[in-house]
Amino acid sequence: MQLSIEKNIRVAMRDGVELATDVYRPAGDARHPVVLMRLPYNKEQPALLFLAGDILRVAQAGYAVVVQDCRGTWQSEGSFSPYFQEAEDGADTIAWAAAQAWSNGAVGTMGASYYGATQWLAAGEAPAALKAMAPFITTDQYYEKWTYQGGAFQLGFILQWASATFAVGEAARRLGRGEATPALLGEAIAAADGVAERYWHVPLNALPELAELAPYVADWLAHPAYDDYWRAIAPCERYAQITAPALNFGGWFDLFLGGTLANYAQMKARCPQQLVIGPWVHGYNGGVYAERNFGLMAHDGVADVTARQIRWFDRWLKGEPNGVESDKPVRLFIMGPDVWRDEDDWPLPDTDWQRWYLHSGGCAGTIAVDGALSTTAPGEEPADAYIYDPRNPVPTVGGATFLPGLFVAANAGPRDQRAVETRADVLVYTSAVLEHDVEVTGPVRLVLYVASSAPDTDFTGKLVDVHPDGRAMILTDGILRARYRDGFARPRPMNPGEVYCLDIDLVATANVFRAGHRIRLEVSSSNFPRFDRNTNTGGVIASEGEADFQVATNRVLHDAAHPSHLVLPIIARG
Repeated sequence: MQLSIEKNIRVAMRDGVELATDVYRPAGDARHPVVLMRLPYNKEQPALLFLAGDILRVAQAGYAVVVQDCRGTWQSEGSFSPYFQEAEDGADTIAWAAAQAWSNGAVGTMGASYYGATQWLAAGEAPAALKAMAPFITTDQYYEKWTYQGGAFQLGFILQWASATFAVGEAARRLGRGEATPALLGEAIAAADGVAERYWHVPLNALPELAELAPYVADWLAHPAYDDYWRAIAPCERYAQITAPALNFGGWFDLFLGGTLANYAQMKARCPQQLVIGPWVHGYNGGVYAERNFGLMAHDGVADVTARQIRWFDRWLKGEPNGVESDKPVRLFIMGPDVWRDEDDWPLPDTDWQRWYLHSGGCAGTIAVDGALSTTAPGEEPADAYIYDPRNPVPTVGGATFLPGLFVAANAGPRDQRAVETRADVLVYTSAVLEHDVEVTGPVRLVLYVASSAPDTDFTGKLVDVHPDGRAMILTDGILRARYRDGFARPRPMNPGEVYCLDIDLVATANVFRAGHRIRLEVSSSNFPRFDRNTNTGGVIASEGEADFQVATNRVLHDAAHPSHLVLPIIARG
């Protein structure tokens, strides 16, 4: 099919700011449904455009594909303020696309990560022409599960994203417009290259390069709780206004997995939803990691991301009776056997929510064989204690990370945790060798009874698959800043020495622990640089320097009165 391509059309928003927009459509005068993609990463970069859908294939399938630089980025006018302008600008662009001579008036949206965010934010404005969405690896709000997790600042992701992506892009944009010198771009690139060293910089709110090129990071640090600042830009606060069916893609090792699952779970009763979760990191990496390769099924079993998106749009934008409604709504990659499986819902309707209790003789952090995990409730057992020093945090090893590295996956995904488990500040609880396969598919929670010498500290949990050869491969993890134990809008200090019950979200997984393997839980108080370090003072962490750091003695109780446990979603099928 011959395509017509128009570049840099100036599309005016309601306030007169013009956004640079490209259109790829079948040649000729026919009207076509529209698929819109809005991004802040430069619409001229093919790798970014193809990240979650091949726009040329979509156009050749009979769609007018509209690609736009977000406000204040690259060739668009205005100032960039992440999230805050996307709802109105997205709604205005949808209305513009629906009114064009080459449009039949029906508009869908697609794209990954931030340009998944532009979809959900625009949908909250309820634009009449919006008929379908295909968001990929994105979330339901930009506080929890994006900028923060469990109340801890997602330092690794935010600093890498703001410095290496936004700051460099903004410097290049200013240089291209004659508003800056090459020196500014050089400084931005140098800062991006040195991001790993700057994870240790404190206070966080004094990072110098962010002041000029990414000032919004200071705003995010200034709002460490879920307040009106975050509510104003949270798609989950506007679910009632959203009517467009959505095809949701996510990855088991994507840092936005929790938000992807929340969007599906909360919207499925409002309008048609489908959910596809693969063994992917933040991006469609095909399930290939430094220490694990999920094989060809990780590529082929999803039946091609773009083909699935086109089928979705054919139903909701063209009205084709292609059977989408009769599909099972959930498609999951099950790790272990490494196969795809279709399901009726998420969480799976036949889930057996089992409690796996923590046990030890009080030495789970110093004697590897002491900590145990079983379905037997604890009796009288001594607590485990360890010292958490923010000057010496537990290092991040794999998981749902977004750290410097080729295609992000270089430092993410399933990685061996044995080196981490030798630390005295990491508690390790391991099941007996499994006599038969145990499938864990669904949300994972950790209930901990804890006490601390500090008025605030963090507690982390990590679910690990221990192989017969000893490899301890991370599946999923989470964190909770203790001050947010009663909710992210209500921070409260702890009374030192008092026992509290923490409910820690370990997000989700889909894994078969094979016979001969063991199920393991790690508990600690840091995971750096994925999360910022709790200073243990109870103060404003982003404004504190190393001189403010306090050492905390943290305890985990697991006795009859304080039955700390994992809640595992067990799937038992004949």
